[in-house]
Amino acid sequence: MVKTHATTVGSDALTLISSHHQAAKVKSRADSNSTPPIIAIGASAGGLDALEHFFAQVPPASGVAFVVIQHLDPNHQGMLPELLQRVTPLTVIQAGDRMAVKPDWIYVIPPNKDLSILHGKLHLLEPQALRGLRLPIDAFFRALADDQYERAIGVILSGMGSDGTLGLRAIKENAGLALVQAPESAQFDSMPRSAIDAGLADIVAPPHELWAKILAYLQHSPRGLHAVTNMGLELKSRSALEQIVILLRERTGNDFSLYKKNTIYRRIERRMGLHQVDAIAKYVRYLRENPQELDLLFKELLIGVTSFFRDPAVWESLKNEAIPALLAEYPAGKALRAWVPACSTGEEAYSLAMIFKEVLAETPSPLPFKLQIFATDLDQDAIDKARQGLYPANIAGDISEDRLSRFFTIDGSGYRIKKEIREMVIFAPHNVIMAPPFTKLDLLCCRNLLIYLSQELQQKLILLFHYTLTSHGILTLGNAETIGNANHLFSAIDNKLRLYRRIDTPFPLNVDFPTKYFPVATMVEETEKNQPIANLQTLADQLLLQHFAPAAVLVNADGDILYISGRTGKYLEPAAGKANWNIHAMAREGLRNELMGALKKARTQCDVVQIPGLTVATDGGSQTVNLTVQAINKPDALKGMLMVVFTDVATPPAGKMSRKSPNAAQKLLQAELLQAQEDLQTLREQMQTSQEELKSANEELQSTNEELQSTNEELTTSKEEMQSLNEELQTVNAELQVKVDDLSRASNDMNNLLNSMEIATVFLDSALNIRRFTSHISRLFKLIAADVGRPLSDIVTDLDYPELQQDAQEVLRTLVFVEKQVRASDECWFKVRIMPYRTQDNLIDGVVITFIDISETKKLEAELRNSHEKSG
Repeated sequence: MVKTHATTVGSDALTLISSHHQAAKVKSRADSNSTPPIIAIGASAGGLDALEHFFAQVPPASGVAFVVIQHLDPNHQGMLPELLQRVTPLTVIQAGDRMAVKPDWIYVIPPNKDLSILHGKLHLLEPQALRGLRLPIDAFFRALADDQYERAIGVILSGMGSDGTLGLRAIKENAGLALVQAPESAQFDSMPRSAIDAGLADIVAPPHELWAKILAYLQHSPRGLHAVTNMGLELKSRSALEQIVILLRERTGNDFSLYKKNTIYRRIERRMGLHQVDAIAKYVRYLRENPQELDLLFKELLIGVTSFFRDPAVWESLKNEAIPALLAEYPAGKALRAWVPACSTGEEAYSLAMIFKEVLAETPSPLPFKLQIFATDLDQDAIDKARQGLYPANIAGDISEDRLSRFFTIDGSGYRIKKEIREMVIFAPHNVIMAPPFTKLDLLCCRNLLIYLSQELQQKLILLFHYTLTSHGILTLGNAETIGNANHLFSAIDNKLRLYRRIDTPFPLNVDFPTKYFPVATMVEETEKNQPIANLQTLADQLLLQHFAPAAVLVNADGDILYISGRTGKYLEPAAGKANWNIHAMAREGLRNELMGALKKARTQCDVVQIPGLTVATDGGSQTVNLTVQAINKPDALKGMLMVVFTDVATPPAGKMSRKSPNAAQKLLQAELLQAQEDLQTLREQMQTSQEELKSANEELQSTNEELQSTNEELTTSKEEMQSLNEELQTVNAELQVKVDDLSRASNDMNNLLNSMEIATVFLDSALNIRRFTSHISRLFKLIAADVGRPLSDIVTDLDYPELQQDAQEVLRTLVFVEKQVRASDECWFKVRIMPYRTQDNLIDGVVITFIDISETKKLEAELRNSHEKSG
């Protein structure tokens, strides 16, 4: 289900609240549709090569805009726009403040700035820290997801660290597209691997293949290059959507029929775009032919939306007002219970634990309070990650330095929750819609789960939440959710922040208590519900079972519950800790021992086992119950199972018990006591053995962990700072390498130019020592490569030019060039030109001397002179 789910205020959430929010969202979507698709590209160390390969494939008229985010040295002038312009026909510029994005343009983040976007316009922000752990990629990806919703596209290329992972999660939460460079093609694979390991990559490919995959997605997505507004699902699409819900239920056992159809449809559209399927009916056929796609779609619907201390004002209100008021209700202290359904990867549950610790630390005289948090989610993978309590380094953007140092330890390249916080939270897989809830709660934090559910199911869960909370219990909802018309059940602590306190009701509520087999609701519209009754007998049977038949459960030989009929909340309740569907763990006080004996008897005899007049403790007092247990032999499918039936009876008058035989009653009590003592002794022995083994193993692990933690802290003290500096150096180094290549090409061009002109040239420095010379100079000076650095006056020459040294010094002094005609020893003539050597900074750093062979010109002059003399 859409992740039982610490969630965000997604693109569908705002439709649940007021028309004001709905109008704001429609305007925002209209703005985004007038903006071209925006592709955000995050790169770090080694990213220049990947960027060049990517943009080399993009045509001049792509129809999309690109924003490049790179880790840059804040004190170094960025050269990335000039470097990218050489490989792409698109216009490449450095991003400016309030600059509207245009199609076929590439915008590059400037140095020492953070980049954001609002309504299709870029905004430059001052960075919070000049160096150290800066996460510009995460920041822009999140802003793009909030601004463009499902039209956002994020690309992660080569780089170190994990920047970009949280940003990709935000894009995925809004049904955008996430692409990652294949790690084997990256110079540094930390950033790509972080995104892939987090399960966020829709497409993994080398850089030169990514553009083709993006283009294929945009051409097949209804919100791509030619975005259109979805005005509602057509009847044919609804039919196909229902088929997909059925396939998901058969594959995963989870029913999505009560979830918002547009929410599910948007996720399906994303998968259709990835597979280039243009009709939902074709996608249904694809699902039937490829069952593994059902697993991927199920994961798509379970995208967890969470972060530490999301919506900080809510947590401040809990810390300063709600929790202190709750503690004041128990002057003698209490072991409090909290439930965080839809916990995703645990950030919200751990945030609640940290807030509670801070409240206790600020209490003047701490009372014996403790908090046990039950954190549940439908996604087993998310629960496994939450149990590890290990998070990437970029959570530092959501958590203050004080909380990081107090509640976390550095573990490798990330942070791990400390033991004192981890022990406050118990994680377990749980379906809040189909499974019985946790009860006797003081806090219930269900933020942004309801936004994905139909109005009918929302109201059922609000009633259920009221049932699970104690008299002073606190309910927290997401900022796009409300309690609806349940104002008689909850009072507002802060209506704006969605904080509520339970109100006790003098009359019982008709709570639809969830069972493991929750009735599947249809996805037809309200108008279709008024169709004629198809099968009166079936509906009547269901009504009788739900309202008149006694509550019953079907269990196997070990007591595991296989089926629940009727409302069993008065007799069974979930046990604290990991979800346990065993009837022995769920039986209420007064029923547990008798139930154990009755099940044993029923397994060994054919007769029905009946135990009348049991007094069972309930939330409001006690209830007299008749217990019936029967082993099932037919049909074969149920053979070996047992049916346990609970029947409420009126509590007998006090005087009636006195007429029973005292001896009979005493014998019955003695037999029950003996049985209980035997069972208790067996359990004690088993528990003692397990505790000794666990204690020994725990001591060894704790000792090893402390040693490793100490070593790890020593090794990673300055790792983040070094990593950031290293990435900046990598970027600068890549730019300098390009400059070196440019200089090498320029030098080769100059050498070829000078040699092709056949002009002898020598370059002298300010001390008139040889700096460089062309190959043609060997006709005049006996120069070899080893002569570089020697004075030119030390070199033997064939020129009849003794004033060469003085003329060169004069040019250096006056900056006026000298030009003379000089004869060589072989009767050759040369025009010698001495000019100042100017640098790009207009500084004089030596002289340049050129020797142009004018022997032919001199020869012609002599011939003309002789002919003129003869004629004269």
